[in-house]
This record gives sequence, structure tokens and C-alpha cells, in this order.
Amino acid sequence: MAGHSQFKNIMHRKGKQDAKRGKIFTKLIREIMAATRAGLPDPAANPRLRAAAQAAREANMPRDTIERAIKRAAGGEEGVHYDEVRYEGYGPAGVAIIIEALTENRNRTASEIRSIMTKHGGSLGETNSVAFSFAHKGEIIYPAAAASPDAVFEAALDAGAENVESLAETHEVLTTVEDFAIVRDALEKKFGPAKSARLAWRPLNTVPVAAEPAKTLFELIETLEDNDDVQNVVANFEVADDVLAALSASAA
Repeated sequence: MAGHSQFKNIMHRKGKQDAKRGKIFTKLIREIMAATRAGLPDPAANPRLRAAAQAAREANMPRDTIERAIKRAAGGEEGVHYDEVRYEGYGPAGVAIIIEALTENRNRTASEIRSIMTKHGGSLGETNSVAFSFAHKGEIIYPAAAASPDAVFEAALDAGAENVESLAETHEVLTTVEDFAIVRDALEKKFGPAKSARLAWRPLNTVPVAAEPAKTLFELIETLEDNDDVQNVVANFEVADDVLAALSASAA
């Protein structure tokens, strides 16, 4: 299991499922509002908003909730302006971590992130203190049913993508930051809206983590993802399958 974590990890117990669902909706609404403010309130003319709305639909968010968030942001409602902030640091076993957040209070969020990191054996660093361990890439994901692997591969490379990986459930297209919009738009014309289209941090190498620090690391990542301001967490760890199985069994 390599360390590429997004805000999709939901515990299987129902009580926590409901709480997680609420938090996911909160994060998605923030992204919809930030995307609306960064461009136009029309998803057809705002690719970031289009991707945010698509992610919200994938999470089964009601359409009227999506539309209400767009209207709030487009209307310039006071108290709903979110700044995009990136935090960097190290977790247990020297794992590098990047945390992306949308916040209306930078001081509060920085304090909360620092506290979470410290309580779980990590430390918060300066901006760019660990970014060198990652590559910033455009990441476009389509469901496997969207087209055949050959069709996606050909279309993506023709549009200027760097790499395409087709798995059982998805096609994952990687681009440079500069070519992201061009490739995204070309694929949309051919295959329709992507399941996900965003700029993402990808680990350049991974740090092997043993069982005990892995348990603490997973707790750290889960606690970070539980924070309402945190949108995305990426870490460059790798945990062996047998260790992961043992940790899963102990948590069951």
C-alpha cells in the first residue's frame, strides 16, 4: 500500500460512516465555493467547478445542495471566502506529508494542523520543506467503462499526456501542470466529463514503514483528514501487504 491519500477514507462502522459523510460534504462544498470564486459560476465554463460538482455527485450530494453552494459563492456572501493553503512536514518514520486545506482562518488551521502533527509523532515544517519529495502533476481519472484502454491511451498521448495507466476500475492520466488543462479539455470532448480532474502531488519515492509506526501514521492521516479545513493529504509511505493485513485485522 503506497501513501496516496485523499478525503475518501470512511470507517466501516455506521456511526463513523455518517460522520465521515458529513465531513466529506463539508469539504466538497468548500471546493465548490472556492472553484466558483476562482472562475465563473457556470460549470460548463469553469473546469475546476465542473470537476468539483462531478466529485460531489459521485459522493451522492443532492443537486440542490450543489446549486446552493454555487449561488452562495457567486453572490459574494460574507464569511464564505476560503483561502487555499498548503502545509508540509514529516510524520512517523520520516514520512513526508503534504496537507492541502481551504480555510477562512489561516491562524486557526495552522495551529490545529501543528497540534495534530505533534500529537502523532510528526512535525510541521516550512513551505517547500518536503515538496521536493513529490512531483506536482495533472491527474485525470475516468471510470474503466468510459472507453477501452487503447482508446484512452491514444487520445491522452495525442493531447500531450505524460502517462496513462488503465486498471480494473479506472483509467488514470498524468500530465504536466502546464499541459493539464489542454489534456483535460481534449479528453472531455472525446469521453465526456472525467470522474476526477485536478492537480495532485505524487511521491517521487516511498519510505518503507514497519507495523508500529504505520499504525501511528495511519492515525495521523485519518485525524488530519477528519479536520474540516483539510481537503487532501498525501504522504510518501509504503507498507507491506502483510503488515497492512495485520493492522486491518487488529482494527476490526
